Amino acid sequence: MTHRNNPTFYGLGIAPKLLDIIAHLNFTTPTPIQEKAIPVAIEGKDIIGIAQTGTGKTLAFGVPMIQRIAQAKTQGIVILPTRELALQVDETLHAVGRSLGLKTAVLIGGMAMRPQVQAVARRPHIIIGTPGRIIDHLEQKTLLLDRISILVLDEADRMLDMGFMPQIRQILHKMPRARQTMLFSATMPDDIVRIATQHMKLPFRVEIARPGTTPERVEQELFVVKKDEKIRLLAAVLTQYRGTVLIFSRTKHGATKITRAVRDMSHTAAEIHSGRSLPQRRAALEGFKTGKYRVLVATDIASRGIDVVGIELVINYDIPDNPSDYIHRIGRTGRAGEAGRAISFATPEQGGAVREIEKLLQTLIAISKLPELPVVPRRGHHERVNERAFPQRPFHHAPHSNRPRRARPFFHK
Repeated sequence: MTHRNNPTFYGLGIAPKLLDIIAHLNFTTPTPIQEKAIPVAIEGKDIIGIAQTGTGKTLAFGVPMIQRIAQAKTQGIVILPTRELALQVDETLHAVGRSLGLKTAVLIGGMAMRPQVQAVARRPHIIIGTPGRIIDHLEQKTLLLDRISILVLDEADRMLDMGFMPQIRQILHKMPRARQTMLFSATMPDDIVRIATQHMKLPFRVEIARPGTTPERVEQELFVVKKDEKIRLLAAVLTQYRGTVLIFSRTKHGATKITRAVRDMSHTAAEIHSGRSLPQRRAALEGFKTGKYRVLVATDIASRGIDVVGIELVINYDIPDNPSDYIHRIGRTGRAGEAGRAISFATPEQGGAVREIEKLLQTLIAISKLPELPVVPRRGHHERVNERAFPQRPFHHAPHSNRPRRARPFFHK
C-alpha cells in the first residue's frame, strides 16, 4: 500500500454507516496499523499484525470484524490474555457497534457463569474472552464455536508467556477451519510462527515496528538504588511529577506494600493485581481513569490491560523478570504519539537484567544520578549506591549520544 501524507479512514473500504460512527467518535486519522490492516481485513484475508502497545489495534480488527459480521450474518470471537483487556475491547467494540445493534458476550474469570451462559444464549455477534473461561464454557457445553467465521488472537505473545498455548490449541480445534484469522502481537516468537503456519491461510503480515521497539516519544531513565531505599526514591519522584503515575511491582504482595506507602505519602492510590477481585480491579482502573486515584500500582497482569490516556509517568519499581514485559509496561505512557516518561529502579545486583532489556531495545537506557532522598527516621544519612555495579558503560551517558553529559537537574536539591 502506498503511503499517503494525510491518511483518513475514507478509502479503506469501510462502509458509509461505520465511517459516520468513526467520525462521530472523533477518530479522524487512522494509526499506521489501522491504515494497513483494515483494508486487508475487510477483504477477509488472514493477518499477522506486529505492533507495539498503544497503536490502535482494537479498531484495526474491530471495524472490519463488525462490518463483515453485519454483512454475512455470522459470528466472531476475540481471545485475549487478561480480564481487563477483554473488558476494554468490549467497551471499544460497543462504542463502534452499539447503534448497529451489536451484541457481545464477555467470557472471563472472576465473574459468575450464569450471566455469561445467558449472554451466549442470546446468540451474540462477537464473543470476547480469556482462554481459561472459554474452555470452561466449552467443557460445560454452554458454548459452541461452530458458527465462528472470524477469529482474533490479541496480544498473542502475552498469552503464550502466560502458558495459554494448550488452551488456545484446544479452542482452535473447536471452530471451523474455513475462517478468517487475525493475530496481533508485539513480538514474533517461534510459537506464534507455528500458529501462523498451522492455523492460518497465507497470512498478510503487517509490521508497524520491529520487536523491541518502544513508543517513540517515551523518554526512559534508570536509577540504580539499594532495595531498602526504593520507597524513599519513589517519594522523591512522586514529589517531582504532578500527573498520573502507573507503578509496576513484580509481586502482588509488593504492590500492596507500595500502595500503602504511597498513601502514607498523601497521594491517592489504588492497586490492581490477581489478588484483587474483578470488581475491585475494575473500580481501581475506573478510579484511575477518572482522576479519583493519582497513582495506580499494578503487577504485570495489568501491563497490557490498562488503556488510559494521558499517563504522565510509568515507574518500574521492580525490574521485570521478562525483558519484553519492560516494553509492554512503558507502553502504557506515550500512547497514540503523545509524549511520556518511564523511570526504572534497579538494584546494584540487577546489572545483568538491565543489559538484557537494553539488548532487546537495541539501545542503552540513560542512568541518572540519585537525587537527595528524603531522610528516614532513625538514620542520619543514606548511603550512595555503588555505581561500579554497571562497569561496562559510562554511568551518565544518554542512550542516543556518544558524548558524556552531566546528570540532568532532574530534582532540585
